[in-house]
Amino acid sequence: MNKKRLEILLSKLEPRPKSRLRWEGYQLDSQSASAIINVASRINNDVAGRSVIDLGCGSGILAISAWLLGSRCSTGIDIDKESIRVSRLNAESVGAEIDFIVGDINCIMGRFDTTLMNPPFGSWNRGADALFLEKSLEISSIIYSVHKRSQSVRRFIRSLVDSLGGEIDQSFEIDINIPRLFDFHRKKKYTVHADLYRILNKWSGNSKTNI
Repeated sequence: MNKKRLEILLSKLEPRPKSRLRWEGYQLDSQSASAIINVASRINNDVAGRSVIDLGCGSGILAISAWLLGSRCSTGIDIDKESIRVSRLNAESVGAEIDFIVGDINCIMGRFDTTLMNPPFGSWNRGADALFLEKSLEISSIIYSVHKRSQSVRRFIRSLVDSLGGEIDQSFEIDINIPRLFDFHRKKKYTVHADLYRILNKWSGNSKTNI
C-alpha cells in the first residue's frame, strides 16, 4: 500500500470522541500518522511481520496503520473506554483485526517488537511522557514516540531515554494538525510542532520478540 492510499484510508477514520486535558490526548491527523508509520515501516522495516503495540491509542490510528502495513499482530490500549469504542469501530471499517484494551498502560505485561505511540506531552500532567517512555522500554525492543518540539524537551528526552536504558537512533520533525479541542483554544485549527524519535532498547538486542 503506497503512502497516499494509506493517508486516504486513515483520513476516513473517526477521531477520538473527546480530548481530555488531563490526558493530553491530541489526535493524530492522517498525514502525521502516515508520516510516522512511513518511518517505522518503509525506512526502518520495524512493522511488517512484527508484533506492534500502540500505547495510548486514541482513535487507534497507529495500530490500524501497522496492521494495514503487515504487522504480525497489532494491539492498542487506552485508558478512555470511549476511545477504545471508536478504535474498534475504525478497525472494523477497514477490516483490521486488532486487540484493543481499556486500561492504564501499566496493565500491559507482554513483550512486543515495536511500540508506536503519541504519548501525553507532559505539559499539563507533569511526568506523563516519562511514564510512557519507561513502559515502552520495558515491553519492546524498538520505540517510535512523538514529543513536543523544543530544545529543552529534546534535552530532557535524550537524558531520560539514556537513564532508562534506551538509545535515540533517529529523530524526525513532524507537524500535527489538530482542530479546536478545548475552551481556551481560539482558532479552528492548530499546528503542533513535534519530534518523532526512534528509540532502541539497549538491553534487548533489538531482536524480534513474541507477545
